[in-house]
Amino acid sequence: MLRAHNFSAGPGEMPLSVLEAASRALLNVPEVGLPLLGISHRSSWFKDVVAEAEQLVRELLGVPKHYHIVFLQGGATLQFSAVAATFLRGTGFHADYIQTGYWSEKCLPEAQKEGNIRILWSGENEGYIRLPSDSELNFSEDAAYFHYISNETVEGLQFHRLVGREGVRRVCDMSSDFLSQPVEVDKFDIIYAHAQKNLGPAGVTIVVLRDELLAGIPEGLPAMMDYRPHVEMHSVFNTPPTFAIYVVLLTLRWLRDEIGGLTQMKRINESKARLLYDLLDQSAGFYRGRAGKADRSLMNVSFNLSTCGMEKDFLIKAESQGLYGLEGHRSCGGLRASLYNAVTLESVEVLCDFMQKFQSEYAPSSASKIDNTGAVR
Repeated sequence: MLRAHNFSAGPGEMPLSVLEAASRALLNVPEVGLPLLGISHRSSWFKDVVAEAEQLVRELLGVPKHYHIVFLQGGATLQFSAVAATFLRGTGFHADYIQTGYWSEKCLPEAQKEGNIRILWSGENEGYIRLPSDSELNFSEDAAYFHYISNETVEGLQFHRLVGREGVRRVCDMSSDFLSQPVEVDKFDIIYAHAQKNLGPAGVTIVVLRDELLAGIPEGLPAMMDYRPHVEMHSVFNTPPTFAIYVVLLTLRWLRDEIGGLTQMKRINESKARLLYDLLDQSAGFYRGRAGKADRSLMNVSFNLSTCGMEKDFLIKAESQGLYGLEGHRSCGGLRASLYNAVTLESVEVLCDFMQKFQSEYAPSSASKIDNTGAVR
């Protein structure tokens, strides 16, 4: 049977050991003797699951003590509204945003419902092929907060530097690169990320927020958008997605015990991305990378072929070889390989081998032979 390799943009690939442990727990959680899906969220066992998951996030990221970690629902989309409602509604101030791709564009209307926003920079007219330089960003001194997305999954763009202004709250949606590399958490006031890229299945969103923010939250917010009850109840304010949080815990253990932490995870992710980008660059224009080289994402590699017909043929032949999830986003088409934490180097090597053979079939004279280190021979 042909082995499947999953390059889906999300929900994405998950570690085999996590899937195996989760499947066993579905039938019987050893510590409890019950199937996972039938264990109460009020049980002492599940409270321990949440506590351990929180502690592992702290350990892996080096989260300072004056930050809270909560596991919520609603995805990053709910956070688009919650952040603005919390820090913009009724303040008389504006918030700064940058528009770098599909998802940072999607969050703007939600923020505008709560107050005034200022778009510092937009890449829309250029087709979202690059990120702004520091010289292109004129940050406000008096903004209620500054918001950006660290990795644009659709266009394959990723910030490889800290963005923002000292003295202004920094809010970042890290949904597609959270826990893929070390982060200076103390440089941020709020970090949020849904789980279905690097952390587990869909259904749970992690929010890391500075403690002092809680005192300034306005009254009258819908309870599900108010961070305070979630912090007070340790993520069990309402019935949480117990299965998803448990799988997040298993993934966090995998990151710590099998990978060895975020520094090692970043090295692995860099190796995977380098292998695929080298192939694109050495293809003599047969494969055309979408993102500017300086802003290329380690998580999502977006590229095109010369015609839609070739791209359709690429997808059909790729799936016949067990390579799935390579279709680009509906907003821009093309092709995309997502290289989240659980995607193995072996899977990327298989993809690169397929891409070389595909190129040889269509354009033999342009095909280069690239070995598994990314070197052209």
